[in-house]
Amino acid sequence: MIIKGKTHKYGDNVNTDEIIPAQYLNTIDPNVLGRHCMAGIDGAFAGKVKPGDILVAGWNFGCGSSREHAPVSIKGTGVAAVIAASFARIFYRNSINIGLPILECPQAAAIVTGDVLEIDLSGGLIRNITQNTTYQAGAFPPFLQQVC
Repeated sequence: MIIKGKTHKYGDNVNTDEIIPAQYLNTIDPNVLGRHCMAGIDGAFAGKVKPGDILVAGWNFGCGSSREHAPVSIKGTGVAAVIAASFARIFYRNSINIGLPILECPQAAAIVTGDVLEIDLSGGLIRNITQNTTYQAGAFPPFLQQVC
């Protein structure tokens, strides 16, 4: 499975309250949650993200509470994949549960907002078309690709 999209970059320790603030947890509708995605750290995110875009972050992305609303809100924006240096364990599992492709790749910290990436989930290869560089993440197993 190949994903191609423009990036939106965030730093380390982005927590679930920043991904989807508590005042928006009165629904489980992905489209409604998507309109408030990243509101705790970037109030403009929902207005600038486009279906197929890719979210990139630093270490420990999705730390904090175990709420499944966080990856649901990301998926509700149309984001095609999330790349981070590392993920909080529960966020990682919740993302898999809802079919949101996520890849761990510490070297991807060189990616900046606006870069265009092409991701081969089956091989874990991340190609930064803008910077003409490649990064190797862990391959996304075939059975998980079927979930996404």
